[in-house]
Amino acid sequence: MPELHQLLLFIAVGWLLNLTPGPDVLYIVSHALRSGGRAGIVAGLGITAGCFVHIAAAAIGVGALLAASAAAFNVLKWLGAAYLLYTGLRLLFARLGGSRLAQAAERVGNEESGDLRRVFVGGFWTNVLNPKVALFFLAFVPQFIAPGTGDTALVFVLLGVLFNLNAIPVNIGWALAAAWMARRVGAVQRGMQGLDRAAGVLFIGFGLRLALTDGPTARP
Repeated sequence: MPELHQLLLFIAVGWLLNLTPGPDVLYIVSHALRSGGRAGIVAGLGITAGCFVHIAAAAIGVGALLAASAAAFNVLKWLGAAYLLYTGLRLLFARLGGSRLAQAAERVGNEESGDLRRVFVGGFWTNVLNPKVALFFLAFVPQFIAPGTGDTALVFVLLGVLFNLNAIPVNIGWALAAAWMARRVGAVQRGMQGLDRAAGVLFIGFGLRLALTDGPTARP
């Protein structure tokens, strides 16, 4: 394992990266605004579960395959882009009679277990179907593995798990902040339908950006 100062740097950089808005943060915030902090936290846990898939895949060499094979990268890229576009279009064309965000703002904290399962699974696939996450782990984590380390795969997994666990409080923070806004800021509640549309446009933008990616890159 890296020395203490390297581990602290790893944790600090991980927090900064997880604070950067992207598809995962948008997914957490949109569900927290729509259905309260519990739904946002569940969304974050689904994303965390998806990250564990990327960590395991990168550790056994799938990340290297994505980096080396244009065909493998493109398959996962198009799956991820399609999922993001579908999510965005569903938000963009929500019923005009009442925004899904606005309707759910009236029942914050009353999500049914089936709804929470769908939120968790959606967060899981939002993350798993983004090949740039796997490539990010492949590019970022090895920088903190000292040359000559014996079992590099084990150290990679341990660092990946540490990175992922450190993301949980950040994701919870995003969820609780968004839920607080939905409950207490009148302007946000009046503009819930607009937030549905805005979130939809952003998801479509993320999907198009992923679809237009020429090849493997190191940043999720």
